[in-house]
Amino acid sequence: MNHDDALLAEQAQAVRQMFERIPFNQALGIELDEISTSRVVMHLPMKPELVGNFVHGILHGGVIASLLDVAGGAMAMLGAFDKHRHLTMQERAARLSRLGTIDLRIDYLRPGRGTRFTASATLLRSGNKVAVVRSELHNESDTLIAVGTGTYLCG
Repeated sequence: MNHDDALLAEQAQAVRQMFERIPFNQALGIELDEISTSRVVMHLPMKPELVGNFVHGILHGGVIASLLDVAGGAMAMLGAFDKHRHLTMQERAARLSRLGTIDLRIDYLRPGRGTRFTASATLLRSGNKVAVVRSELHNESDTLIAVGTGTYLCG
């Protein structure tokens, strides 16, 4: 394993550990699918507790926003991790523990119909303090449900 592969493995492990320690992610049932330097992918199975429109059985808009935010935050963390590669693991962990959402814009394009929703996030820009991430939410038929742009404080 070369240095870049080892660094990516370390980054992926850090993101996975942070993700798994957040009770809200577990409550929603979000599962991580892919972590790479270019994107993060996670999914959420539809559950009755996540319905916002009970007449039509549509996923709640707050759940959509949350899923896009969680994916965006994970991607921002990967970008920040790379920016702070010169720091020790402990210094990096301290900075990344301050990661938070500054701004989040969600465009709801279609009703959240489906049985499984997948969010993917890509990094648009990663600076020393702030990252900007683009996220998309698709259902199991690959229908685009919503898109989001998030700005995250990265230490």
